[in-house]
Amino acid sequence: MMPKRRLILLRHAKSAWPEGVADEERPLAERGRKSAPAIGAYMAHKKLIPDLALVSPARRAQETWELVRKGLSKKIKERDAPEIYEVAAGRILEVIRTVKPGIRTLMMVGHNPGMEDLASLLVKDGDADATGRMKEKFPTASLAIIDFDIEGWDEVAAGTGYLERFVTPRSLG
Repeated sequence: MMPKRRLILLRHAKSAWPEGVADEERPLAERGRKSAPAIGAYMAHKKLIPDLALVSPARRAQETWELVRKGLSKKIKERDAPEIYEVAAGRILEVIRTVKPGIRTLMMVGHNPGMEDLASLLVKDGDADATGRMKEKFPTASLAIIDFDIEGWDEVAAGTGYLERFVTPRSLG
């Protein structure tokens, strides 16, 4: 049975650190350009297709989403979300709570520590192995799938989510 609401959190893929480049303009590293399409292919294969993607305006997040989106079977509604760039989990949660009720599956492409902290804040229960791995480390290009038994996004709160799965590029082999 499909959950009432599903949140897909994706930390941007591995980025480069070129000298003299502003943080927001940092591109993906070679490893990131390889892992992002693998995550997209995994999402398509497992039918993890968002209704809406909110993407940080940082270049590394935009490039990650571009490579992930190419692997997905349908056109996804997307919006640049400057309000999730380099912010704390509580701020990201505020953004989630404003999402319209028609959106059943929401994806966010952002940064740590916000993504990791948000996942830990929201997840009360879930697959024990996945929860343990997620709390241990939330590497670049990791995907946390969190399900909620709620009517609207405005009901999302600490401890209301179930971690359905946690996927890292390394776990895809």
